[in-house]
Amino acid sequence: MQAGIVGLPNVGKSTLFNAVTRTRKAEAANYPFCTIDPNVGVVQVPDERLEPLRQIAHTQVVIPASIEIVDIAGLVAGASKGEGLGNKFLANIREVDAIIQVVRCFENDDIIHSMGSVDPVRDIEIIMTELILADLESAEAQHQRLTKRARGQDKDAIAAVALLDRLLPLLAEGKPAFMLEVDDDEKARMRQFNLLSIKPVIFACNVAEDDITDPDANPYVQAVRAYVEKAHEAGVAIICSRLEEELSEMPPEEAKEFLNDMGARDSGVSNLIRATYDLLGLASYFTAGEKEVRAWTFRQGMTAPECAGVIHTDFQKGFIKAEVVAYDDLIQYGSKAAARDAGRVRLEGKEYLFKDGDVAEFRFSK
Repeated sequence: MQAGIVGLPNVGKSTLFNAVTRTRKAEAANYPFCTIDPNVGVVQVPDERLEPLRQIAHTQVVIPASIEIVDIAGLVAGASKGEGLGNKFLANIREVDAIIQVVRCFENDDIIHSMGSVDPVRDIEIIMTELILADLESAEAQHQRLTKRARGQDKDAIAAVALLDRLLPLLAEGKPAFMLEVDDDEKARMRQFNLLSIKPVIFACNVAEDDITDPDANPYVQAVRAYVEKAHEAGVAIICSRLEEELSEMPPEEAKEFLNDMGARDSGVSNLIRATYDLLGLASYFTAGEKEVRAWTFRQGMTAPECAGVIHTDFQKGFIKAEVVAYDDLIQYGSKAAARDAGRVRLEGKEYLFKDGDVAEFRFSK
């Protein structure tokens, strides 16, 4: 699963990418379009449950869950018509599963803003407008193509055209695709249209270092929260890209101590990664043994055999049962044996839907 970091030029996208991925893959410079080709990095998902599981399993090997983060070139007004790096930018966004939009929420005369002033809500609306315009052009082309098939009584094409007939007026009004009310079947069909304005979004408010301890006092952050609450189904996270990049270069314990001295419990990057994981509809189950403790990523709503297939396709094909104990129960009783004696270890079959935090062992036929 991939989340793409987007935003207007020079708002801190590449600096944030470097902090999130703990690399210096992305050039961060004080001029627009310093990123041209997208950078891709694998990011570990912070999870406080791994260390207690490691202690119970008596192992030294811990493997967290991970997602891919893509640093995409900055967008400008008119991108849907090819302005700036617009066509390239929009093509890159089409490939990701969710969007992290970095919005500048700090004043600094030394850092150029492509629009000449700081206004995060304006910046959000510029990008959303470009996504909607690109979707309108794409939806019109798909409508034209599918209408020809619908005339031949193709049932899928008829249903798709009917859905597009409802979607096109919405996009023409400048409203994003996610605002269209759809049932489950239509939701699946919408995904086939590969639209941009339907992708889940989290707004990363890039603040100054002085705002980290009390970001909600920042009027720009307040404006973003108010906008999201009123007009957008999205999440909001607070980060300071420059500070996070510095923290990423420190040993973990030193970084934690530095944050404590500032009065911050956790880094904005950790919160952003966890929020992005949730945004993608992902959750983690665990395997825990002497060899390793590992977090496995699954989509919420997946069955036990599907989750077994995350480890290996043979596990899914030969699935018999899943031996499952909830994380909280395992921690409470201190061992799997004690949890079993207390009746907290269950054998689940093919219909069981895995839950975040399940600790599992699979039985399968070879």
